[in-house]
Amino acid sequence: MMGCVDQDGAEAPLDTCKLLTIHREVLVEHVKNTQCILDNLKMNGFICNEDIEIILRSATKTEQVRKILELVQSKGEEASAYFIHILHQAYDAFIDLQPWFNTIHYKPAKCVKDIPVINTDPISRYSEKLRQELGRDTQFLVSYSQKEETRLEELYTDTQMEILNEQGESLGFLKSLDEILGEEGVFNQQAETILITGDAGVGKSIVLQRLQNLWSKRELNTRAKFFFTFRCRMFSTFKETDEISLKDLIFKHNCYPDGDPDGEVFSYILRFPESILFTFDGYDEIQMDFDLENMPEVVSPEERTHPLLVLMNLLTGKLLRGSRKILTARTGTEIQSRVIRKKVFLRGFSPENLRQYLSHHFPLQEQRDLVSVQLEANPHLCGLCSFPLFSWIIFKSFKHLQSMYDDVELPDSCITLTNIFLLLSEVFLSRTSKSAGLLRRSTRCTADTFKSGLKMLSAFAKLALLGLEKSSFIYTHDEVSSCGLSDDDVQVGFLRPVSHYNACGTSATYEFLHVTLQAFLAAFCLVLDLHVIPDGILRFFSKCEYHKSSHLSCLSCLGTSSHPRNSDPFQTNEHFQFSNLFLCGLLSKSNAVLLEHLVPPSSLKTKRKMLKSYLSSSVKTHLSGLPRSPSTDIKGNKVHVMPNFLWMLRCIFETHSEDVARVTAKGIAVGYLKLAYCNIYSADCSALNFVLHHHRKCLAVDMDNNNISDYGVKQLIPLFSKLTVVRFCVNQLTDSSVEVLAAELTKQKIVKVLGLYKNHITDVGAKLVAQIIDECPHLRTVKLGYNYITAVGATFLAEAIRKSKSIFEVGMWGNSIGDDGAHAFAEAIKNHSSLTNLSLSANGITSEGGTSLARALTLNSSLHIFWLIQNNISDDAAVELAKAFQKNSALTHLMLIDNQFSARGVDQLTEGLKHNTTIKEVNLKGNQISAEEETHFREEKRLRFC
Repeated sequence: MMGCVDQDGAEAPLDTCKLLTIHREVLVEHVKNTQCILDNLKMNGFICNEDIEIILRSATKTEQVRKILELVQSKGEEASAYFIHILHQAYDAFIDLQPWFNTIHYKPAKCVKDIPVINTDPISRYSEKLRQELGRDTQFLVSYSQKEETRLEELYTDTQMEILNEQGESLGFLKSLDEILGEEGVFNQQAETILITGDAGVGKSIVLQRLQNLWSKRELNTRAKFFFTFRCRMFSTFKETDEISLKDLIFKHNCYPDGDPDGEVFSYILRFPESILFTFDGYDEIQMDFDLENMPEVVSPEERTHPLLVLMNLLTGKLLRGSRKILTARTGTEIQSRVIRKKVFLRGFSPENLRQYLSHHFPLQEQRDLVSVQLEANPHLCGLCSFPLFSWIIFKSFKHLQSMYDDVELPDSCITLTNIFLLLSEVFLSRTSKSAGLLRRSTRCTADTFKSGLKMLSAFAKLALLGLEKSSFIYTHDEVSSCGLSDDDVQVGFLRPVSHYNACGTSATYEFLHVTLQAFLAAFCLVLDLHVIPDGILRFFSKCEYHKSSHLSCLSCLGTSSHPRNSDPFQTNEHFQFSNLFLCGLLSKSNAVLLEHLVPPSSLKTKRKMLKSYLSSSVKTHLSGLPRSPSTDIKGNKVHVMPNFLWMLRCIFETHSEDVARVTAKGIAVGYLKLAYCNIYSADCSALNFVLHHHRKCLAVDMDNNNISDYGVKQLIPLFSKLTVVRFCVNQLTDSSVEVLAAELTKQKIVKVLGLYKNHITDVGAKLVAQIIDECPHLRTVKLGYNYITAVGATFLAEAIRKSKSIFEVGMWGNSIGDDGAHAFAEAIKNHSSLTNLSLSANGITSEGGTSLARALTLNSSLHIFWLIQNNISDDAAVELAKAFQKNSALTHLMLIDNQFSARGVDQLTEGLKHNTTIKEVNLKGNQISAEEETHFREEKRLRFC
């Protein structure tokens, strides 16, 4: 503990002057700001102007620090103690000394702890100003209208944050927001940009807002002194002739430093770029209609160039090399890996996340139970609620309408995304309805609400279409007024004012509450506007057709890849896709009752006919142009569809037309659809089922590497009667899904392939899979790797496999079956007639289990490929394996990579191989065999060590 001589003359426990001498070099090295120290020493009478003049004569900061140390030590214990107190209290100014304070177990001396310390360091003051402004700006969430405020901390709920490698493969999930800035998942150490991707409405902007809010409260695990935030759509507001410097970009669009005439803050930023964290939200929303290639590249922070080039140079590290950037973009936005440090993919709410979010909205248990029951009864609604945006709309709308009317429940089982946005629109319009007071606590009449608000709704819809046709998300006050909207109308909730997009002091700008809402209203305009001819409603479909050559890199404007002149490297089409989807929903028969109050029925009928005709032929046309490839699962070819196929099915589902679905299914002339890596969410399974269950023949479906979850599996129940291949690997499935599969697949008994690799299946689910194996006589392939199966589940599976006459391949890689599970599988493979491929890799099997498996091989005549990689099998099992080699005439490949065999064990394996002519490879890479020892086995070519 530190101290000094107090007023009673008692000596302090530690000599502070001596402490400064001992740690002199640490202080000289880490104290960078002398002005703050001098200001406080002078303010409290420890030094005078003459002392300051002497100190400032030193040319360097280190010399100034040495002079200060000598001066305060010469003035005694109290001055020395106060000097250290300044360093401790002015946290931001001396942040590098915090570990030192922990080392010395600092506590302020009694004689100085009440003496004030004012942080006059311009760097620290600016950092604090940023924290205050960011804390204020991120304190509340966007709500229904500008009059409502919802605190971020009261409603924020984590989403599933999946870390991806450079190829987009999953590396697991992050546990906290801090880990976004961590080293886990970094695949490019030279890059500085962290990419967060996800579909519209999945919560990318809210994650950034939460990060910003945590930083403002010093609760984010980062040493960043400065946090600068930008929304990428602001770059679309600049003209081709606009120019800006890095300094202007930072300060004009965040906040200016106060009392910094010498520009110390910007100088510090340039000298210490590692102290800066940027966030750029919505990279896919940048739109431009001019060519950046002809603009000279500027990498000087002082020179002016087009703002987009400043952004590009920041992201690539040509400006402020060493700073950290977080960039968000919708799924499918192409950004070159060379600028990406790591990738985080947002998958929306898990069931547990959704329950937590529900409790935030409905704190009363009675209300929460009511909503929970309705959600659990409707898997499709639960799937939609996995998107934070849609969940927010549903819960907020439900609460609002329940407060006004007597007969409100959650939407019914046939709800579509269009219904959700109709619900939101009804809430907005009901706020302005003149009859709202009369309707309160009475029967809700949706049609009356829309009729009374039709003029305003049409104006908002016109504005939305105006922007969508220009791919613009920002509106000037004049544009808003030109569509017939008053300032009072803007307060309703569809629009919100935005700042920081224009630093030139011009009139206010506006944006829609969300780009998906803008797409919905644009589609509404196509329906409401009687001047739009029937085929005019299809204008956005052509923008969404898949053309391989049209996929351009978002960074092609840097000259890193070629692209056609005047093309827009930032252009994405998801907002067009949503508009098409909402058009289908609005023109559906289920919404005809409402729309016929707003539009002449004849107009609706004509437009509906045009849409149905287009949809009926689109899927067939799409599939006919895609290449086929041989299937390894079943006989025949498979077609790997493009993401646009999923959008087509979504649109058809929105129409809720069984006729269109039936015609579409008839046009699917392939027997194997590969939908892997199509970013399918649980709510999409309703669309898949809606069309595919009309398919007349059996189907094989590969939906690996998506996000269908348990909710999605439940929505596919009608389809399972037709499926011969069910591949749901890497889809967040639990035992609940396996229960559904067991019930449905054992009814028809036609399944041939069951893929459930890398999910969350336990022994409970393993027992259910065993039931499927036992009762489905055509099942050939089962993939259960990387789940949570132990010896208990392995015993059930092994017994079912033992009895199966059809099973061909079993994958159990990456479970925890151990030696007991190995014993069970040893019994299963004895005398088996059909099992050809078996993987028990990475299962914690030791020589005990390895020995059992080796003995079983002496009685097996079917197994060709046996994977035992990444176990703990050692020389103790080598003797039995050698015996198996002598008796087994079926095995061709034995994979023993990353086990514990030494040269002694390999000697025994070599001896066994002398009596075997069918084995082609025994791979022992990664065992305990030196390079020199490998040379002794050179003659046996079938032994592989690499």
